[in-house]
Amino acid sequence: MSNSSLLDRYAALDSAAVSDALDQLGLPAGVGGIRPVWGTTAVVGFAVTVGLEPRSGRPAGAHIATTAIETADEQSVIVVDNQGRTDVSCWGGILSLGAARRGVRGVVADGVCRDVAEARELGFPVFSRGAVPATARGRLRQRATGEPVEIAGLTVEQGDVVVADETGLAVVPRERAEEVAGIATAIVARERAIADEVRAGARLSHAMHDNRLAGEREAAR
Repeated sequence: MSNSSLLDRYAALDSAAVSDALDQLGLPAGVGGIRPVWGTTAVVGFAVTVGLEPRSGRPAGAHIATTAIETADEQSVIVVDNQGRTDVSCWGGILSLGAARRGVRGVVADGVCRDVAEARELGFPVFSRGAVPATARGRLRQRATGEPVEIAGLTVEQGDVVVADETGLAVVPRERAEEVAGIATAIVARERAIADEVRAGARLSHAMHDNRLAGEREAAR
């Protein structure tokens, strides 16, 4: 399956369905706490990772996330590990502009951002733990790009599939992405069928129970 087709499959899913599929495979489930900072947007793409750390007097190096943006493309989501800090921004308006011009699909940050209005005006999806005006200049430095990072307890590797929406964040290892997509698609179909029965007047206790939601055949009898 091509990368484009794979992302199209995930675009038809949400973080909850993907999380359920990960659960079935014994992989880390989705997490909450990282949400869109404007609108009701959702984003799906391949991770381009950025790891940050306190500057602590060390040389600043390249401005945070710029090297990641310059290597990203229209199938990418920038994933920024700022260790959950909420006292300093790890993403701002000029980064949103540069990423949008590259065609990047969005950014997911374990931290907070600033310049929310600029991201909104660009239509650029930003997911984070909130917003703060405090600049990263003099406070943060880029530790690495393209290396594994941790986002809200989830390990994200370069190229993993990232699904973020209003509910939360799910991360799918690239080598399991087709398998997870297949299971998640079946879950969505099953839950839509159950919802249709409820709308048609079926008793909730009959239509919805754990075995059926899990897709066990005996539950349909």
